[in-house]
Amino acid sequence: MRKWYPAVLIAVTAIASAVAYPRLPETVPSHWNLQGQVNGWQSRGSAAFLMPIVLLVLWGVMRGLPAIDPRRANYAKFQPTYDFVIGAVLTVVALIHLAVLGAALGAPISIHRVMPIALGVMLIAVGNQLPRARSNWWFGIRTPWTLSNERVWERTHRVGGYLMMAAGVAIVIGALVAEVTGPLVMVCIAGAALGSVIYSYVVWRQETSR
Repeated sequence: MRKWYPAVLIAVTAIASAVAYPRLPETVPSHWNLQGQVNGWQSRGSAAFLMPIVLLVLWGVMRGLPAIDPRRANYAKFQPTYDFVIGAVLTVVALIHLAVLGAALGAPISIHRVMPIALGVMLIAVGNQLPRARSNWWFGIRTPWTLSNERVWERTHRVGGYLMMAAGVAIVIGALVAEVTGPLVMVCIAGAALGSVIYSYVVWRQETSR
């Protein structure tokens, strides 16, 4: 993914927010319960402009983290993958923000479906890229066992990528066919994370016993 993509995405999001701002109601929904019912509100100024600022800060942080990573030299080995992950995360945040604005303006948008679908697609995309990651302290499946052994890192990220993609597919399907997706999202993410951690330990035992 092009390095200029996040800058364009943030600019487009900020412009859309500025255009929508005069037409937004005084209070805008900001939180929904598991049934998709609004249970939190924010001012229209916060609704319009807070998220573009968050996107800008998030981009800066994600771009800056490799500079303070003791293993920063490894980023050169998977820089396109890391750039892709940055773009994917920012895209999901931007899409959810635009969906919230659209719903506030009266568009027929089901936020409780849009959010898990966007998250699920991101998990699929990032999971597909995960095996390309190399050992570092900020991105990937960082356990004591993956960080201590390159072979364990590689094997864990290959399987972890599959688990993340499976979780993403399950979340997307669940969001399309079910009304309540909150518990499903938590179970899928927790399952993929726990499975990856357990697998990293098992692989570490295999590699160190040789």
